[in-house]
Amino acid sequence: HSSLSRLTRGKALFLIIVLGFGGTFQNGYHNTGLSSPSPFILSFINNSWSTRYEEALPPHMGTMIWSLIVSLYGIGALFGSLSINLVSGMKMAVVCNACISIAAAGIMLTSKAAGSYEMIIVARILYGFSAGLGQGIHQIYLAEISPKNIRGTVCQSAATFLSLGKLLGQFFGLSEILGREDLWNVLLCIPALFSVVEVLVLPLLPDSPRYLFIEKGDEKACKKALQTLWGDGEYREEIDEMLNEQAALKRAPPKSALHFQSLICGLPSLFQITIFSYDVFLKSGIPSDKIRYFTLGQGLFEMFTSIFCGLLIERTGRRVLLWGGYGVMSASMIMVTVMLYLQVGLGLVIFSGGPGTFGMTLNSELFVQSDRLAAFVITGSQRYLLFSTVGFAFPFLIKALEFYCFLLFACVGMVGCLYTFFVLPETKDKTLVEISNEFKAITISGKSPEKKGVETKL
Repeated sequence: HSSLSRLTRGKALFLIIVLGFGGTFQNGYHNTGLSSPSPFILSFINNSWSTRYEEALPPHMGTMIWSLIVSLYGIGALFGSLSINLVSGMKMAVVCNACISIAAAGIMLTSKAAGSYEMIIVARILYGFSAGLGQGIHQIYLAEISPKNIRGTVCQSAATFLSLGKLLGQFFGLSEILGREDLWNVLLCIPALFSVVEVLVLPLLPDSPRYLFIEKGDEKACKKALQTLWGDGEYREEIDEMLNEQAALKRAPPKSALHFQSLICGLPSLFQITIFSYDVFLKSGIPSDKIRYFTLGQGLFEMFTSIFCGLLIERTGRRVLLWGGYGVMSASMIMVTVMLYLQVGLGLVIFSGGPGTFGMTLNSELFVQSDRLAAFVITGSQRYLLFSTVGFAFPFLIKALEFYCFLLFACVGMVGCLYTFFVLPETKDKTLVEISNEFKAITISGKSPEKKGVETKL
């Protein structure tokens, strides 16, 4: 109740919603929006090839082109993540990124009339670039506008909008709406509508208070931004926290330490499986005309689980939900091999409720201002390299290993569970400087550096 009242005193809630639809929502939508029209896109590729070369498309070439359409999204996102380090000012970066999404939608929309599957590939690369840059900026922006006591609730909204994007991608993909052969290109352009709204609205909202204070040194503008977002007040506690962080940065040179984050961002490659959900459910014996309803139900469960677990974040802390989520997800991936549909849905629901939700929160909490952009470059690069690899390899994996391929994800989930349980400290109710200091003290032997433990470089 107190968190909700704080969000509604100023324009913070409105800003969170605008950022959400322009940030992780876009990534979620493009992850699932491609699944439903995949038969129509494959048909379009076949027809384009036949018209152009006057011969049938070889099956292996069709698989290759489809894999490129899926996986090059991840390559685009990789370059988008690498571009985060070039950002100066969150608000302007978000607006420019929205323009890229709008341009990609224009290319996608006209690809059908042009009879060019290459345009689909180009649009997917641009969508990926926009999603990679947008997701990083979204999480950084949320961390920089949120007070310490509700930072977890605010930052986890990124995961909620990711789930919402996936859900709406499945919903609009229903054959009764846009999941038809004549509208598949329109279906893949829906997120650009939110980008247009973002371009029009965001210039009216304040920039990040932490950016204004620490990077620009403008305390007056910082205080004004805090009051606009959170209502009237002096905000001495928040400003003092920024002063302490600024002083800590002057005492020690910036480091681009990755801490344990490689594990947290590695598992989101599981979301790539949802792009191939049509093929997976078809292999399990579900009638093709019913698959879209199965994926929609899965998306609804995932969305509600993300919201529910997000509400727990300030009560239980991050650590329990992370190692518990990884562990149960690993077990559910093992059961995928036995009972495919129910356990695929279950595994993704657990992922969105555990590591999928709080991984994004920790992404924003682990780094002080000077390290944050560099850290998001590294972690985003790894995330989308894995995303791209899984996207390209999964069609071949499922042909070769069938449902046994999910055991690979079970192994990664178990590693995440064990690492989080034995190594990760809690970050709840701590300042960014306190969190950074705790991670600097992590050692292989479990002792502090003062006790001659060997410091872990993660």
